[in-house]
Amino acid sequence: MKILTVGAGAVGGWFGARLAEAGQDVTFLVRPERAAVLRERGLRVTGLGEDLTLTPELVTADALSRPYDLVLLSVKSTALDRAAKDLAPAIGPGTAIVPLLNGMAHLEHLTDRFGGAPVLGGVAKVVTTLNEHGDIVRMAPPSVVVTGELDGRPSARVDAVRAVLSGAGIDSPETADVVGSMWHKWVFISTLAAVTCLGRGSVGEVGAVPGGAELGRAVLAEAAAVSAAAGRPVPDTELAFTTRTVTTPGSPLTPSMYRDLVAGRPTEVEHVFGDLIARARALGVPTPLLDLATLQLRVHERRVSPGA
Repeated sequence: MKILTVGAGAVGGWFGARLAEAGQDVTFLVRPERAAVLRERGLRVTGLGEDLTLTPELVTADALSRPYDLVLLSVKSTALDRAAKDLAPAIGPGTAIVPLLNGMAHLEHLTDRFGGAPVLGGVAKVVTTLNEHGDIVRMAPPSVVVTGELDGRPSARVDAVRAVLSGAGIDSPETADVVGSMWHKWVFISTLAAVTCLGRGSVGEVGAVPGGAELGRAVLAEAAAVSAAAGRPVPDTELAFTTRTVTTPGSPLTPSMYRDLVAGRPTEVEHVFGDLIARARALGVPTPLLDLATLQLRVHERRVSPGA
């Protein structure tokens, strides 16, 4: 199976490295500046006792000229439009696209551009970041990709993708409702991002002050209500997991949106929050805390990207 990983950052780089290490035919579609770093240093993965350096197969958009069997799309939503244009030559009649973005709006974007046939649903569960050298640092154990047909039907291509992922040590559980899994991840990440961005601190810092734990529970209740109104109620086990995650005393956990916020970088506010609260309005679900998080992040966006 010929695999194109679009992006070699904290998420795409991690999963691509796992696949390449397992002997899969993996190429990374990257920007010229990222390509220069990877050619100089290699694709490095560290953390949790691991120290791996690979010499990755790289391609830039101007040199992409053939279709691939599997495309793992792992860019941030702010780069989605450009990435979709860049990867167009990689899409052939038998290509499967597995997008690993949070939220849901990217599905419409991809199906509008490529048609419904190539696009699968996708959920990534991994806790990684890039350090100052551009190396991938793994901070927690999960390494999961959930994928499936958007209509929930079984398919040979999904089985093949799951087999390749599992063979590389990436957990890829079977699901009959990948769209539901995407909604549930959206509830998790929007809750975590709202708590840390509103509280301007890690989970542990927010929880250490009066009202911090209550904030986590209240934000989760809003996000879960939107998912339920959309026909994808969050299972009790996942609600309990998210509650523990956003209320764990002393937890240093922060999501990438919070790290982008404090670093003065653009965030995925519209893809993660703007779309969620728009759906909440359409479904008649009140979300005052998510609305406030969205407003604050939109002010931040105007400050860091005044011409956008």
